[in-house]
Amino acid sequence: MARKEASVLLLDVGPSMHTLLPEIEKVCSMLMIYNKNDELGFVLFGTQDTDNELTEEVGGYEHVVVLRNSKVVDGDLIEAVQNLPRGTVPGDFLDAIVVGMDMMIKKYGAANKGKKRICLITSAQDPIKVPFEGTKEEQVDTIATQMNAHGMKLDSIVVRGKLTGNADKRTLDENDFLLSRFSTSACAKTVYVESPTTLLGALQTRNISPVTIFRGDLEISPKLKIKVWVYKKTSEEKFPTLKKYSDIAPPSDKFATHEVKVDYEYKGTEDPNKIVPPEQRIKGYRYGPQVVPISSAELEAIKFKPEKGVRLLGFSNASNILRHYYMKDVYIFIAEPGNMNAAVAVSAFVRAMKEMNKVAIVRCVWRQGQGNVVLGVLTPNISNRENIPDSFFFNVLPFAEDVREFQFPSFSKFPPSWLPNERQQEAADKLVMMLDLAPPGKEEVLLPDFTPNPVLERFYRLLELKTRKPDADVPPLDNTLKRITEPDPELLSQNKAVIDEFRKQFELKENPKLKKSSKRLWRDKPTMSDEEPDGALDFDTQTVNESTEKVEKIGNSTPVQDFEAMMARRDSKVWVDKAIKDMKSHIFDLVENSYKGDTYDKALDCLVALRKGCILEQEPKQFNDFLRHITKFCQEKDIRCFNEFLASKHITLITKTEAVDRYAPVILVRLDVPALHTPISSILHHLQSLSSDVGDDEARNFLVKTEPALD
Repeated sequence: MARKEASVLLLDVGPSMHTLLPEIEKVCSMLMIYNKNDELGFVLFGTQDTDNELTEEVGGYEHVVVLRNSKVVDGDLIEAVQNLPRGTVPGDFLDAIVVGMDMMIKKYGAANKGKKRICLITSAQDPIKVPFEGTKEEQVDTIATQMNAHGMKLDSIVVRGKLTGNADKRTLDENDFLLSRFSTSACAKTVYVESPTTLLGALQTRNISPVTIFRGDLEISPKLKIKVWVYKKTSEEKFPTLKKYSDIAPPSDKFATHEVKVDYEYKGTEDPNKIVPPEQRIKGYRYGPQVVPISSAELEAIKFKPEKGVRLLGFSNASNILRHYYMKDVYIFIAEPGNMNAAVAVSAFVRAMKEMNKVAIVRCVWRQGQGNVVLGVLTPNISNRENIPDSFFFNVLPFAEDVREFQFPSFSKFPPSWLPNERQQEAADKLVMMLDLAPPGKEEVLLPDFTPNPVLERFYRLLELKTRKPDADVPPLDNTLKRITEPDPELLSQNKAVIDEFRKQFELKENPKLKKSSKRLWRDKPTMSDEEPDGALDFDTQTVNESTEKVEKIGNSTPVQDFEAMMARRDSKVWVDKAIKDMKSHIFDLVENSYKGDTYDKALDCLVALRKGCILEQEPKQFNDFLRHITKFCQEKDIRCFNEFLASKHITLITKTEAVDRYAPVILVRLDVPALHTPISSILHHLQSLSSDVGDDEARNFLVKTEPALD
């Protein structure tokens, strides 16, 4: 029993909820299929009838029906929720909560703490009756005290907006205040939804209790350590594992597990009929054509075994850690519960970092014996509620080899005939703004916290259908999931003029047949084609695109294209360095062998390409050193006209703002890994080469002053 979660679902079936009940029936059926191993109770309120034990014992809890006491989900309960009754009386959610608590206390008593949940679904727009003793607020406090004493949680889903029509504002405000009072006095949460889609996401199929992944010290310095607990804040919801099922056992066997077990046998090449026992096996790893055997003891000896702990490496400006660097799931760092000193220390760091716009880079080893070190960033999170302390959000950062920089050419390189005109640009802008899911003044259409995974939802709905009708076909997509996976028809109809204008501005034409390359792979005998001119052959063979050939050097005819092709190669890291080196030599030859500046334009094009490539590949130092070298060479060799030519074209050094150091906080973390034998000085030298040390003023003044020509 301790491993199972016990839940009671309180459902308002009063008149204000009638339009939503068909959707709730689907969601409840799916919820029960997912929680097939847990115990679930079902209570309806707002009904004409009354059927609960509290009314019989003490009286007063009318129009509340216990549809099902808490027990393991079965087929009868699934069928019962398929046709929920439509109540005729306004629902009182406080009475329903008390009846649900009574069911829990009688069933479990003081056991199963922390795994008892009450889920309330209501519009909360009907008035709550005045209690016999005290006020409504005092009644809420009494209920909250009992919930805390028995370890119960309350999740309230309040349906509002277009789904429930008009209601009295005073009643809505009072009910909202009572529900918010639960949140401050007990372990409770209230969620407001305005559409069937958000209702589908707000009704959690299962409430999973968080588990700490780390409990220990956040080491700021050897003399300053803060006790923290680390939880997972978000987690990827994966498709359920589908296990193999065996139908060999007869249907009458009630104890059959229907499990499929797979056993492996290992046999030697010398005697294929002899099975090798486990003690005679050893793992082997390929090294070229050989297989090197390595025992488990040797593998264990060479493993990297860092010590458990979380250590601060340093602080950085929040602008240096870009959002797309985040990897994996999000974690949350909180102070150790009950430790006031730790809570004050965490809050002090959180508020100071927020005020200074800083983030912290930390090195994490979650458990003893962990085989890897995690580098991440702590982002301050200031709480806006008095009963919740400040905390940190933690995101994993990539190492240098994990970062992928994708280079996309600029639209400015395209010919003018390919670029959009003003009317086309305006039509495209309006089309993009039309598709905004969060228009100003309106609620976001697909809220991230309340938009479920449509694939999982569809799977569980099919699973629920298969439990009732094993031979049923896959049903069509219902309207709720269509709003997630398909464009909104209402939105498209309202913006038909915008779509028509975009279609009018961009005329679709058939792509002409591309000219085939002269290089062909001869497979079959060539035949004459009636569509080709006389004498032309249509070989009907695979053509080879000349552009796919890998460039290995910079030629004299197309140096810029050769340079860009070499920089784009990713089959080896040597091509970037070789491309930069060859382009430097080519530019130097053009300048040195020029006759009255006849090659300056070509040298300028190459220099511009080199500058752009060094910025993209984070090699600003190579370009700056080369530009200083070639200008100095021109002054010494009395070729100052080339320097003046560069100054007129505004060619200057790469500045700090152009070459932002993107990898420094990522690479520094691996300095403490024993397997890294590179000297620290060389690593620091490499880090310095990734960023520029040239300021904007120095770049503006470069090549401005030219020395007078010698007599």
